[in-house]
Amino acid sequence: MNKKFSKILTLIAGLIGVIAFYFFIRIVMVGDETIETDAEVQASIVSPFISFANIVLIATAVIAVVFSMLNLVKHPQVLKRTLIGIVALAVILIIAYSVSSDAAVLDVSGRVLEDGEAGAVSKWVSTGINFSAILGVVGLGFFVVDFVRSLAK
Repeated sequence: MNKKFSKILTLIAGLIGVIAFYFFIRIVMVGDETIETDAEVQASIVSPFISFANIVLIATAVIAVVFSMLNLVKHPQVLKRTLIGIVALAVILIIAYSVSSDAAVLDVSGRVLEDGEAGAVSKWVSTGINFSAILGVVGLGFFVVDFVRSLAK
């Protein structure tokens, strides 16, 4: 990255910080109680800050995705490894989905919890839990293997 581009990015980051600090000072000056009770104050002080935060979030996400895609196109080896990783995650997701239950969610006394009915939502929630557990076990396994290797050295 050249120095000119780095300076521009530093200035943009500084500008975003100054704008956010301005909103922070406005919110602190008004106070929590006034913001909570007065809808007009809330709309005039908090809403612009939320809009600014949303714009920064969207811009950051777009920039991250665009530069990631450009990097993948420029470096085919990285693209190959990325696709292998995505396929591996898809296989783990399929395994998690296939072992997940779509049964109703029950409390300790055997009654169905509110919004815990059987169906697709229950299946996907169970899939997410199983997917996280599988990835956790795999990560823990790699951690243990790395730890044992470092002890052996």
